Amino acid sequence: MKTTFYTLLASTALLIFSCGDGKKNTENLVKEVTFTKEGELSLYNLQDTVPTLISKLDIEIADDDYQIQTGLMYRKSMQKDRGMLFIFPNESPHSFYMKNTEFALDIIFIDAKQKIVSIQKNAQPLDERSLPSEGPAQYVLEVNAQLTDEWNLQKGDSISFQKK
Repeated sequence: MKTTFYTLLASTALLIFSCGDGKKNTENLVKEVTFTKEGELSLYNLQDTVPTLISKLDIEIADDDYQIQTGLMYRKSMQKDRGMLFIFPNESPHSFYMKNTEFALDIIFIDAKQKIVSIQKNAQPLDERSLPSEGPAQYVLEVNAQLTDEWNLQKGDSISFQKK
């Protein structure tokens, strides 16, 4: 009798929790995020005696937990003259990954003095492997893959930025 009662109870619970209206949910649960210019960033070559401008970018800024964790996820692409600058409260080692990021990136780690510490080149879409900095960084700049090679950006070069 106990077995029949428990079987009936389990079947009822299964029926209650599995019933739906029969309609498929076709809504997009995640909408693609669009670019919002929040500042401008300049990259400088410091290998010569006189710093030279390498490139200027329009940037989005990620400076709170949600923005930092989301980054460029759920986007299909990014224009060549744009990037995302992550600003951390303190300089420390950081590691990024490409979960839910649909296009390849170069990830540039920058210290508190705005000098480039290291570059993770050609980070592959949707790859969840850890991509660490080679030293403490307070800023991280994400740009389209292969731009750092095109610019000949090196460890030791620098950035400057202004918020809009």
